[in-house]
Amino acid sequence: MESLPMVPRKSRTAPGPKPPPWLKVRLTQGENYLEIKTLMRSETLHTVCEEALCPNIYECWQARTATFLILGDICTRNCGFCAITTGKPTGLDLLEPERVAQTTKNMGLKHVVITSVTRDDLEDGGAQIFAGCIEEIRRLVPDCGVEVLTPDLMGNWAALEMIVSARPDIFNHNTESVPRMYAWVRPKATYARTMELLRRVKDLDPTMVTKSGIMVGLGETRQEIHQVMLDMRDNHVDVLTVGQYLRPDHKHLPVEKYYTPEEFLEIKREALELGFCHVESGPLVRSSYHAASQVPQEV
Repeated sequence: MESLPMVPRKSRTAPGPKPPPWLKVRLTQGENYLEIKTLMRSETLHTVCEEALCPNIYECWQARTATFLILGDICTRNCGFCAITTGKPTGLDLLEPERVAQTTKNMGLKHVVITSVTRDDLEDGGAQIFAGCIEEIRRLVPDCGVEVLTPDLMGNWAALEMIVSARPDIFNHNTESVPRMYAWVRPKATYARTMELLRRVKDLDPTMVTKSGIMVGLGETRQEIHQVMLDMRDNHVDVLTVGQYLRPDHKHLPVEKYYTPEEFLEIKREALELGFCHVESGPLVRSSYHAASQVPQEV
């Protein structure tokens, strides 16, 4: 069998194919969306919904689900797919957990996802702030579902334990791509570390719901996607998200392929057959899409 290339077929400046019609997003600005948007403008907080240009912001905010971006808005890594600003972060806001919890209460959120930029400059990768956010939300809004979407913490497993011990409802860490493509999709990350992190969450708390996601359309094969899903199940991942990679701008990796809605359904069927308890697979699916519905009663 012919081996696959170990370098990207296109540079970051190469053009990609024209987006298909099924990627159009219906802009529905309902009452809840407008209310949350107004409240966000009045708070000194960031959301990945806006920073990462998520296409589902209208639907999620209307359902009173939001994803907070903590630890600032400058990331220490330069991933090939991500729209968040890269640079050297400054400082750490120790009061951020209180503000996140208070904003969650003020907005009447039913489910909150807490994610962050990657802070390789911090010894614990920001784990203290993650744990603090979970604990403060539990104190102020006990009925609100809490999910975390963490970076890999550079393999600091003591920091991981700190977050798991705060008991989020879902622990998410995205795999993003297939191993062959990590060098340009997720520089400074490793596939092995990602799989180990997901396994260690279950080792620390076998009852915790674990979740991971991948983007498709960067040049991976269906066989590679299948192997990643097998690896996730071998590491006891419960929930899977699969979405189409959309290029933020010309500085990021180009799209190699747009998967059809039918192909996403095929991937979903395949994933469910492998034993995932919940799968979101579609062109506009992102990590936090339908997040509130991904907490199974039993895993």
